Amino acid sequence: MLKKILPIIKWVPHYSTENLKADLPAGLTVGVMLIPQGMAYAIIAGLPVEYGLYAALIPQIIYALTGTSRQLAVGPVAMDSLLVAAGLSAITTIGSDNYIGMAILLAFMMGCLLLIMGILRAGFLVNVLTKPIISGFTSAAALIIAANQISNLSGIPIERNTQIQYIAIEGVKYLNQFNKPTLIIGLSTISLITILSKIKFKIKIPIALITLVLGIICVNRFNLQTEGVKIVGTIPSGLPSFKTPLDHIGNAVKLIPIAFTLALVAFMEAFSVSKALSEKHGYTIDPNQELRALGISNIIGSFFQSYPTTGGFSRTAVNDQAGASTPLSSLFAASLIALTLLFFTPLFYHLPLSVLAAIIITAVLSLFDFKFAVKLWETKRLEAMLLISTFGTTLFIGMVEGIIVGIVLSIALIFFNKKL
Repeated sequence: MLKKILPIIKWVPHYSTENLKADLPAGLTVGVMLIPQGMAYAIIAGLPVEYGLYAALIPQIIYALTGTSRQLAVGPVAMDSLLVAAGLSAITTIGSDNYIGMAILLAFMMGCLLLIMGILRAGFLVNVLTKPIISGFTSAAALIIAANQISNLSGIPIERNTQIQYIAIEGVKYLNQFNKPTLIIGLSTISLITILSKIKFKIKIPIALITLVLGIICVNRFNLQTEGVKIVGTIPSGLPSFKTPLDHIGNAVKLIPIAFTLALVAFMEAFSVSKALSEKHGYTIDPNQELRALGISNIIGSFFQSYPTTGGFSRTAVNDQAGASTPLSSLFAASLIALTLLFFTPLFYHLPLSVLAAIIITAVLSLFDFKFAVKLWETKRLEAMLLISTFGTTLFIGMVEGIIVGIVLSIALIFFNKKL
């Protein structure tokens, strides 16, 4: 029974020097990637940048102890971050203490839901959230996330929104109010990331971190913050303190729909990538234990000021490509995040927000899967309509509504196919 709850007990006795040689560089690679990503995703969530680093710390340590995937890299992700902002911005003011407290409470509530689902063996939910739903939702979410970064990328004063038509209207309205240095830095960063990502280096280089360092040097050297370039500013040093997430429990009822949506999306994102890698490497993962592991990771993480987390597509792919053989790679990644919080946060003072916006845009647009939609339309027209409905609802109405529409239509399609 204990081995089911703590899978680490199974593999630690067999851990070898060869595993260490694979896990150490992989973990450090993911850790380096997590530093700019964590800060960028905190911005998407409407939180101070340090909360992205907090979310990258404790949850992945707990997952390493409880998860069944050898490569899954747990931490803040773009989609969940946008869902947090979309849900909380309708209830309270972004950036306020109340907003931060509710974001952390969301991690606790989402974790509880995932844990309960795991105990009830609700892993079968993967059959309801089919690939067309996931593809439609993630493609729309990618466009919304990217559109919401236009403000940081260019300095145009666009209000955050989860309906893309309103972002477009605001963008056209204030088009002539962009900040030239901000836009140059943002577009240059996108160009550099795009060029470097197409070059096949012999070793994996931390492209996001390179652009981050160049952005800091550029702003510091030419004093661009005086020209209107917005910077990160002071990031508090030190590890996150232990603090109960229940101080804002009075808002729990309002947060239930958001927490449930986050739980479903988080599980599907983590399970889809971990299942693909488990099949690639010839081992099995337990969907019910994955639910429990993600649940416990978020619950414990919330006591250390983490907002909702899950397994990320890009980080997990990098972890696998770097050679990770066991979850211990996550402990090495977390160690690097801890060292950054303890000693290196002052180095990020001059980091321009436009660099973080460029990192976000280039990362999330890879989630837009146009080829799959075209292929589905040519082969399975009904499933293509499911994808389009989920995509359109998410893009123009809302992310929660998109998931609900997708699930309802998926269930209807299952019944329809059974009758045929």
